[in-house]
Amino acid sequence: MCRHAAYLGTNICLGQFLLTPAHSLEVQSWAPRELRYARLNADGFGFGWHAPDGVARRYVNPMPIWSDVNLPTLGETLTSPLWLAAVRSATSGFASGPANTQPFAVDGLLFSHNGYLEHFVQQVRPAIQSWLTPETESGIQGSTDSEYLFAVIRQLIAEDDLPVEAALGEAFNLVGEWLDEGTALLNVLMSDGKRIYATRHAINHECPSLYYTTDDDAFPEDAQLVASERLTEGGLWQAVPEHHVLILDPQAPPELLAL
Repeated sequence: MCRHAAYLGTNICLGQFLLTPAHSLEVQSWAPRELRYARLNADGFGFGWHAPDGVARRYVNPMPIWSDVNLPTLGETLTSPLWLAAVRSATSGFASGPANTQPFAVDGLLFSHNGYLEHFVQQVRPAIQSWLTPETESGIQGSTDSEYLFAVIRQLIAEDDLPVEAALGEAFNLVGEWLDEGTALLNVLMSDGKRIYATRHAINHECPSLYYTTDDDAFPEDAQLVASERLTEGGLWQAVPEHHVLILDPQAPPELLAL
């Protein structure tokens, strides 16, 4: 399990999103409130944004977020209208390292997964590998269930020309088939550079926590945020309903769709 968050709105410094809030992701790395199956998120961290040319970029570090001496300077310097970040608690069997540290950035998409796929190595990964095209599978750099899930979603978007929200739903349906009676926790954050997509979903399990707000004085007036745990004590943070996808768009109010 991990903790992740995303921001959409007026340009802000990275630090205002990642470091400054009272219950920021940095704090959630060592003092999470709603984390299951772990006590800390100390197996790495990363953040992503989109460059002016639309290319998805990321910065990842396999060490705990509090140990990165460069982060305060980056936090004061880097600005973006869209941020997506995660702090990692590695699932047993998935090694730490840059390739396994989220968010992932491929094909203009940013992706973070808070959860796991049960029986991944023995059952789910072989099914995914037989389903993926060689071209899509060649883009996988690490070994986590999260990155393989991302590959499934990317292929659905590219080959079936599905919108992101539909690709997420179809990917989760496929995972359910491959799991059989197994369990999956499927809280996902994605961005195509224009919108943020967030899911609160699980199969044969209670859904992990996820909240969003469009009204928090700690951020610009047009800010829209989503996070595993509320980043601030103020603000009108609301729980994302279970088994829903949340769409944040700078030109529209938040939209909730059932999965």
